[in-house]
Amino acid sequence: MSIRGAAYVAGIYEHPRREIPDRTIWEIHAEVALGALADAGLTLADVDGVFCDGTSGFGTMTLCDHLGIRPRYVDNTETGGSSYLAHVGHAAAAIAAGKCSVALVTLAGKPRSGGSGVSFAAGPESSFESLWGIAGAPHTYALAARRHMHEFGTTAEQLAEIKVAASIHAQHNPHAFLPHAVTVEDVVNSPMVADPLHRLDCCVITDGGGALVVVSPEIARALGRTNAKVLGHGEAIKSTDNGRIDLTYTGAVWSGPRAFEEAGVSHRDIRYASIYDSFTITVLQTIEDLGFCAKGEGGRFVSDGALVAPFGRLPFNTDGGGLCNNHPSNRGGITKVIEAVRQLRGEAHPAVQVPDCQVALAHGTGGSLGTRHGSVTLILGQEDA
Repeated sequence: MSIRGAAYVAGIYEHPRREIPDRTIWEIHAEVALGALADAGLTLADVDGVFCDGTSGFGTMTLCDHLGIRPRYVDNTETGGSSYLAHVGHAAAAIAAGKCSVALVTLAGKPRSGGSGVSFAAGPESSFESLWGIAGAPHTYALAARRHMHEFGTTAEQLAEIKVAASIHAQHNPHAFLPHAVTVEDVVNSPMVADPLHRLDCCVITDGGGALVVVSPEIARALGRTNAKVLGHGEAIKSTDNGRIDLTYTGAVWSGPRAFEEAGVSHRDIRYASIYDSFTITVLQTIEDLGFCAKGEGGRFVSDGALVAPFGRLPFNTDGGGLCNNHPSNRGGITKVIEAVRQLRGEAHPAVQVPDCQVALAHGTGGSLGTRHGSVTLILGQEDA
């Protein structure tokens, strides 16, 4: 069953604060949920489907209890930062199957001020990987970056171009955590975190959250506002394969083609891309794996302002992305959908709004490029797309 046109993203909301010491996780969930519903012109009483990750309490069960929702359908899919793009695809499928008609997707976390709510049991691999120093995200992403450099000649300066583009966009976002433009020299001269990744190659750490409201076509028509049509969705898991892991590609090599096929569009149709940017190497490899350029050509592709809106070859992350704007709960997937919807609605900042943005792509990566991760690709279009 295809979900093309089966659902619409009708409501979006991104929490405006990046440090929230005076709110609980559940207060943030409530604030973003109410914000997205208000944006859609709906209320909590309209919600009959609830989707969230597994980082807080009992997930949807706790959220429904807190918000007073009695859903007909719930989903606690947990694939790290890509979870929320998966939720949109799953919500569209549930709506197409008649399981629900108004789906609420939320994210909230407080890694900056404490109490992120993330609590997972250690996986079977942890005792082996931690023994050799795989103790944090920068280390594993650095492995992928170094291998890409070795195989294809990618340079630190090319990776820096990604941060530069994000920072140019962040200047126009009043809520961005890092609102100032930087240069390639600034990036490569910033302190080394995990060779070859510098501090400015890494995403920000912020409190906050966001929410989406996904609705049936019938409800979308009744709302009387601009909505984003779900055109295509693909997801995949890439694992270490018992040590036989190639660090030069991501799960986007599988999720991307699935989304493009379902959407019935080509790369030439994509006017804007929200690409998960936990680190600069994440963006470069994802662009290759989604097929915007050949494997190994990412460094050249992102150079010379190619990612800068509104007229670059592939305008990306026009809110500043996780590299400069917001990475709530150390999970930036939901903000990727939010900015893609803004672009399709024509609601991005005028300085970065892509002209005549008919089709947009959002991609999430959850986990680590150097070990295991989930990849989810979502393609959205204007209502007549």
